[in-house]
Amino acid sequence: MRNFLGILAVAVALCTVSWAQTQDQTTPPTQPFATTPAPDTTQTPPSTQPPAASTTSTQQTTTIPIVRKPGPQFPRLELFGGYSFAQAGFFNTGHWAQLNGWNASFGINLANHVGFVVEGSEYFGNSKIPTAVPEPFPNCEVNCPPGATFNADTREYNILFGLQFPFHRRERWTPFGEAMFGHDGVRGQAFYNNVQNTVVSSGLAAIAGAGADYKINERFALRFKADYLGTHTSFSLLGHKTQDNLRLSVGVVVRSVRKKKRVLEEEPTE
Repeated sequence: MRNFLGILAVAVALCTVSWAQTQDQTTPPTQPFATTPAPDTTQTPPSTQPPAASTTSTQQTTTIPIVRKPGPQFPRLELFGGYSFAQAGFFNTGHWAQLNGWNASFGINLANHVGFVVEGSEYFGNSKIPTAVPEPFPNCEVNCPPGATFNADTREYNILFGLQFPFHRRERWTPFGEAMFGHDGVRGQAFYNNVQNTVVSSGLAAIAGAGADYKINERFALRFKADYLGTHTSFSLLGHKTQDNLRLSVGVVVRSVRKKKRVLEEEPTE
C-alpha cells in the first residue's frame, strides 16, 4: 500500500510538471506596454520658397512725377479807376455839353472770356440852355441872362452793372467788350429870375462799348475804352426824354495775382 501511494505521488508530480511545460509553450510571453512617441511639432518644415536675394548696400532712388492741374490763366478780380470824358445832351436842348468826370469799376472774371462788372461814374460841367426856350428850366421873366444861351451847372451820375467779355489771347494787349444796365441821375442849376433854378431827374441808363488793357506787369495795366451811354430823363417841364451820349475813359487796372506755390517737379522716394 505504501509502495502504491508512492508510485501514485510520483505519477501526479510528473503530470503536473508536464502540464506546466505545456502551458509555457502555448502562452506567449507578456511584454510591457510600449508608447509611441509623439511627433516633434517644434521642428519647422523646410521652406519651399527660394532663398531671398541678398540685398546690396547701395539703395536705388526712384522718382515719382507730381501732376498738378494748371490754374486759370487770367486774373480773377480787377479794380479799375480813372478819368472819363462825356459828350452829352442831358437836357435835350440841341447843344452838346463837354463834361469831365471819373469812372470806376470792380470786375470778377467768371471764366476766360466772361466777367461780371459793377461800375460807377460821374460827370460835371456846364450845359448850354437856350434863353428863349429854356425847358426843362422855367422861362425867364426878369433879370434874364444876356445872349442866346446861358450856362447851367450840370452833374450826372451812373450806377451800372453787367457783363464784360475779355479776349485773353495776347501777351500785352487784352481787348474786351462790355454791356451794362442801371440807373442815372441828372441835376442842373442856373441863376436867373433872381433865384437859383434847379431841375432834377432820374431814370434808366445803359452802355455798350469796347476797350483794351495794356499790361504793365502781372498786377497793373492801363485801360482805354469808349462807350455809348444811353440815358432816360423825366423832367417836370420837359417830360420823358432819351439821350444818346458818348464817353471816353482811361485809367489804371489793378489785378489780383495768383500766389505762386513752390512746385516740386519730382519727389524722390527710397
